[in-house]
Amino acid sequence: QVQPVESGGGLVQAGGSLRLSCAASGRTISSSTLGWFRQPPGKEREFVAAINLRGGSTSYGDPVKGRFTISRPNAVNTVYLQMNYLRPEDTAVYYCAATRSIVIGAPPQGRYAYDYWGQGTQVTVSS
Repeated sequence: QVQPVESGGGLVQAGGSLRLSCAASGRTISSSTLGWFRQPPGKEREFVAAINLRGGSTSYGDPVKGRFTISRPNAVNTVYLQMNYLRPEDTAVYYCAATRSIVIGAPPQGRYAYDYWGQGTQVTVSS
């Protein structure tokens, strides 16, 4: 079992920045992908960004391209999501998720490709 744990959410004014962190452990995690999804109240969960922990390939959802960056710090089981130029429409619960299977190349963007999910962290952007 892999249990992603996300942190770093909070309240920020429009145009501001936040950095989310996701930590996960498990023997299979090194060949997997860690991704971020978000779900505004009453709306469907959507893909934000992901990184392949084996090869480092990344992918981003269209609404966050150019504003958000996913990266790996020194800790091998941790990823960051740097969120800049935040907008009110970025307000959502942000979830970290990990794939069970080995991923080659670009990370998948579909929700059902991910098997392990964190509890979520709230990000609220005020206008």
